Amino acid sequence: MKPDPINTITPDQLRVGLYIHLDLGWMDHPFTFSNFKIRNEGQIAQIKALGLKKLRYDPLRSDIEPAPRQAAPASELHASAVPGSLAPETSEDAREAFETQRLDELRHAVHECEHKFAQAASAVTRIEREIHITPPKSMAEAHALVDSMVESLLTESDVVLHAMNDRRGMAEQYSHALNVTVLAMILAKSLDMSEEEVKFLAMGALFHDIGKSQIPDRVTRKTDPLTKSELALMHEHCKFGANFAENFKLHPRVTQIILQHHECVDGSGFPNKLQGEQIDRLSRIVAIVNTYDNLCNPMDMASAMTPYEALANMFSRQRAKLDPSILKLLIKSMGVYPPGSIVRLSSGDHGMVMAVNPSKPLRPCVMLHLPDVPRKTPMLIDLGEEAALSIIQCLRPHQLPKAALDYLSPGKHISYYFDKEPAKPGQ
Repeated sequence: MKPDPINTITPDQLRVGLYIHLDLGWMDHPFTFSNFKIRNEGQIAQIKALGLKKLRYDPLRSDIEPAPRQAAPASELHASAVPGSLAPETSEDAREAFETQRLDELRHAVHECEHKFAQAASAVTRIEREIHITPPKSMAEAHALVDSMVESLLTESDVVLHAMNDRRGMAEQYSHALNVTVLAMILAKSLDMSEEEVKFLAMGALFHDIGKSQIPDRVTRKTDPLTKSELALMHEHCKFGANFAENFKLHPRVTQIILQHHECVDGSGFPNKLQGEQIDRLSRIVAIVNTYDNLCNPMDMASAMTPYEALANMFSRQRAKLDPSILKLLIKSMGVYPPGSIVRLSSGDHGMVMAVNPSKPLRPCVMLHLPDVPRKTPMLIDLGEEAALSIIQCLRPHQLPKAALDYLSPGKHISYYFDKEPAKPGQ
């Protein structure tokens, strides 16, 4: 998807329905994200109070044209602050209240994202369970889910990426198919892809393992190493899935993804030992995110890797098998410390990575373990805006002190979800 045009306006041109970008630091504005669509006059008043002389707006994501430009009153010009800072008269008490509000909004954003994840996971579970019983209904639900996710991807410029964990009731909601779909679409966001291609990618990712429904559970759920015959049967799931796609008259690109998602660029994959460009680009994307999620969430959770370890393993040991440009894009998109990573900060505090800063891969958003802060309202900090803090070590959960482990409660399964900017509390 090619970059969208960005135009400049003055504060007096703001209107409800404009999609704007605030070129300010994370703690220098009262909004959950730096780019969003204006929903009410109250937001316009808050933006004007920032003292910016100019703002950027995106016409493609806006519902309306900016208001005609007006001459700014002399008093307003005099009060304008330098972009990148709060108005000079802001007191320390106001600053503290502002930071508290900001953190409350971030916590609300996490909660909203978890709710969306639970809804999507339930839908995927229902589709997988009923696809062979009520095919038309299940397929319609799959298309509706994909359309919703694609619309979210294409209409917002920032991906909100969160790690869900067992403590929040997500253990039973874990879905490999949903994980692979979400991760594939995160990569699609950084690639020059049409909306149609993104939908093919999402549908192929959602059904990439549908062929396993034709294989006995004793094989697909086995945690011990597969026998030679069991492995051969497991390899057939790609062809079984492609037959399913053809029977349901899915698009050929979707069928290709299902058939090719275990092919490797060096020719060592299956079922057809394809190489390089012989493998559809959409299939190469799904192959990479499927590998990543299988490392983080294997059948035998005792061998599960942390997100950090999974990316390191793919880069150091599996590079020859994976499309190098897409692998680099995954690492960039997930950050050096992907969501779900357990980290120790330079302050000595422990935390769990909740979201990445694509422009600052070493400085993600982290949920801190602070004993004096209730677990229901944890402290979230953006290291991109906290110059005094940095990550000094990535840990496995068992390396955490018990109090930190109980507080952060890193789940057995790591799951991801992205969404549009969530509504703020009370809206």
